[in-house]
Amino acid sequence: MIDIKLIRETPDAVVDNMKKKRQDEKIPLVEEVRRLDGLWRSLRTQADTLRKERNTVSKAINEAKKKKQDASKLLAQAKEIPKKIAELEEQDKDLQEQIRKIMLQIPNMIHSSVPIGKDSSENPEIKRIGEPAKPDFKVKGHVELGEALGILDFDTSAQISGNGFYIMRGKLAELNMALINFARDYMVAQGFEYTEPPLMIRNDVLNGVYSTAEIDAMSYKVEGEDLYLIATSEHPLIGQFINKVVPAKDLPVKQTAYSMCFRKEIGSHGIDEKGIFRTHQFNKQEMILICEPEDSYKWYDKMLEFTINVFKELEIPIRVVECCSGDLADLKAKSCDVEAWSPKQGKYFELASLTNMEEAQARRLNIRIDGKGKLYYAHTLNNTVIATSRALVAIMENHQTKDGTIKIPKALQKYTGFKEIKAKK
Repeated sequence: MIDIKLIRETPDAVVDNMKKKRQDEKIPLVEEVRRLDGLWRSLRTQADTLRKERNTVSKAINEAKKKKQDASKLLAQAKEIPKKIAELEEQDKDLQEQIRKIMLQIPNMIHSSVPIGKDSSENPEIKRIGEPAKPDFKVKGHVELGEALGILDFDTSAQISGNGFYIMRGKLAELNMALINFARDYMVAQGFEYTEPPLMIRNDVLNGVYSTAEIDAMSYKVEGEDLYLIATSEHPLIGQFINKVVPAKDLPVKQTAYSMCFRKEIGSHGIDEKGIFRTHQFNKQEMILICEPEDSYKWYDKMLEFTINVFKELEIPIRVVECCSGDLADLKAKSCDVEAWSPKQGKYFELASLTNMEEAQARRLNIRIDGKGKLYYAHTLNNTVIATSRALVAIMENHQTKDGTIKIPKALQKYTGFKEIKAKK
């Protein structure tokens, strides 16, 4: 959520930002906020005038009583003023709620460095790390390979839960846990506190971390409860700080968590197909950071390097792409994706996403810093350390041999206890 001062003082900049984010349909909201804000400020003025009048009348009543004068008219006037103030305060509360609901729909301002583009097809590549594999054999996709090895079962999972789920067995399931343990240990070594958050989250917190559109498209509601299954551990990690004031001396807050994640993925391509790339349930190691506003882009760069280093260790060729303006969700000020090379498809696919929300998320959750002799909003960042299912796809394709054996990256072998998943003969 942006500062309403931006709409009061520079509404054209807010409109221009909406256009850059390809959200032209929201432009009328700016004028509506300005109208409601004008009414709200008028009510505040009226209420302040009445409070001054109440003080003046109270003094007049005291003077009249001292002089033993008739104060009946003044007493009647004093009796009516609180009623009028109460009415104005009720209108004030209603207007504030209307304004907040609209403000939650207005996208965050993008950072000046963000490239302008219509959608993900116009995201520029920043850099590549590692050489893409050029196997001299036909690479099997992870579904074909996983089913052939008996380590992935989609038919049974579809019978149990429907499409968008999977059963992982044997050494692949062990490899999945090895990825989680490896990612956890790596982030702890970077000074992040390992945390295990709840897998369900209340509506007021969810509305603070997610836009309405994302909630509708992604979140599973628990029937009859004020609870949703989490789509990522970022949400409960950041949600810990709702309505809290963090002392400046305790910054930055650095936390990492493993969790299962649950997403409806409404309208997402591939959800009705076999595979572990896009599913309703998956495992992920996440990192979040809360910091001083002036430090957030320094940490943005560091957090990107953390994810790059993870995939270097896994010996996966990757690239980093900058998210253009039209590919930024409402709360994002700046974001980039780390993508892995797929020798099967001959192209890169998304592995991880890094985002700086600046103060937009902190405003929604009311997370403030106590420092510099005042209270002010924090900056919040989040980044995928590793989504294990997508990392497994990358490993299965990039570390696959001609006979269908999967070689285990050296960094994971101390966690697995084995060096390969052998092809069946």
